[in-house]
Amino acid sequence: MSHQIRRLSFILAVALVALLANLAVTQVLQSDSLRLRQDNTRLLLEEYGRERGAIVVDGVAIAKSVKTSGTLAYERRYPGGEAFAPATGFYSLVYGATGIERLYSPILSGRDDRLIVDRLQQLIAGKQPKGGVVTLTLRADMQRAAYDALAGRAGSVVAMDAATGEILTLVSSPSYDPGAISQNNPAKVREAYTALLDSPLEPMMNRPLTQSLPPGSTFKLVVAAAALESGRFTADSVLPGPAAIALPNSTKKLHNWQLGPCSKSGKVTLRRALEVSCNTAFAWLGMQLGADALEKQAQAFGFNDSFAVPLVAAASVFPASLDEAQTAMSSIGQFDVRATALQMAMVTAAITNSGNLMAPHLVKNVMSADLAVIESTSPSFVRSAMSVSNAEVLLDMMRSVVTNGTASSGKIDGITVGAKTGTAESGTAALPHAWFVATGQFQGRNIVVAVVVENGGGAQEVSGNRIAGPIAAAVLKTAFKQGN
Repeated sequence: MSHQIRRLSFILAVALVALLANLAVTQVLQSDSLRLRQDNTRLLLEEYGRERGAIVVDGVAIAKSVKTSGTLAYERRYPGGEAFAPATGFYSLVYGATGIERLYSPILSGRDDRLIVDRLQQLIAGKQPKGGVVTLTLRADMQRAAYDALAGRAGSVVAMDAATGEILTLVSSPSYDPGAISQNNPAKVREAYTALLDSPLEPMMNRPLTQSLPPGSTFKLVVAAAALESGRFTADSVLPGPAAIALPNSTKKLHNWQLGPCSKSGKVTLRRALEVSCNTAFAWLGMQLGADALEKQAQAFGFNDSFAVPLVAAASVFPASLDEAQTAMSSIGQFDVRATALQMAMVTAAITNSGNLMAPHLVKNVMSADLAVIESTSPSFVRSAMSVSNAEVLLDMMRSVVTNGTASSGKIDGITVGAKTGTAESGTAALPHAWFVATGQFQGRNIVVAVVVENGGGAQEVSGNRIAGPIAAAVLKTAFKQGN
């Protein structure tokens, strides 16, 4: 009998230990994951029972919570709408959160440990707990100017302050209304989300950060930088610019977009080659420099590296192990070269900023509910992409592209503008992509813009100058408040 009692006691003891261990795992190790489950009704009531903090641009909320009379006390609204969706993302009771809403959710919800004093003050004052505030670097007027100029065509616009890395414009088109996915009606949320997923236009894609496309002739800026940095070439170096150039170990030839030589003599200076976007000159130049030198220069500008702004940006690509023919094609931004709009804005910014590449960033300040700043983003130097003297030469060459070359749509009265156009073959039967990168200087400030309109926006004749250039000009005019 005593043996059976001891055996039963042992079994009960093991069961008790197992129960306590399970309780410990559930309450300690799994507490966060269980609490944050989307089907956790208690969490939903808690999250939607307090006012979530705002996401702010130029002192105005582009995302905020409003009081409701329903079971969930607050609902997320987006006064910024479609134009600001690439930055805000959405906050959904069904699908979680994306964008700044996700990355800064602890601040916005008020759960961040840095807000504990703020929460105590609210409690003592008898106030309803509120989340913190996130202020972005975007400029509302520039954001809307870029979004309106794209006019629903698939594409991206990025504008940056060259000296600080602040992202002033981050536009993706077509876009979506975050409010449709963030309302408190689950059935309507699912309906809206399904419709967006089913759209062939992919409106929820954050194009300026994740859509990498052939950059076309805008990549000639990288090749020109490599040429100047090599010490073997200057802006006045004479290059061959025939109507076509034979690709080594291939039966194919590379032609100029003009379908003729880049000058009557068939020779051009490096400056003139950039002005008229001479394919044969840059293909020859790329082969002279070699694939390794081009790769090194591309990486100095940020290619082949992923980074966060804090939204994660896809790595732009300059391919490795190229033969001569592939090097020639890569030198005009084709073959397997791929770039995001953000990356081409970074290239333009580094050239503008005396060769210094600054880290692009989207968040300016993180604040408590009473607007006390608890975190700020300072300008951050990444690396020197090229020497100061060579950057000045290349910047002057870009300005010549506007005054004497293919980027005439970048001319703006009162603003000193440099630019480079691009028309990039997509590798399919689809129309080419239209690119335009520009740098504008006014009263000592330098702002850069990168624009890509996918497949030329459906235009019959695709030209970076004609299609993407006016968009960049509209953004720069708005940036510097210039009307013409």
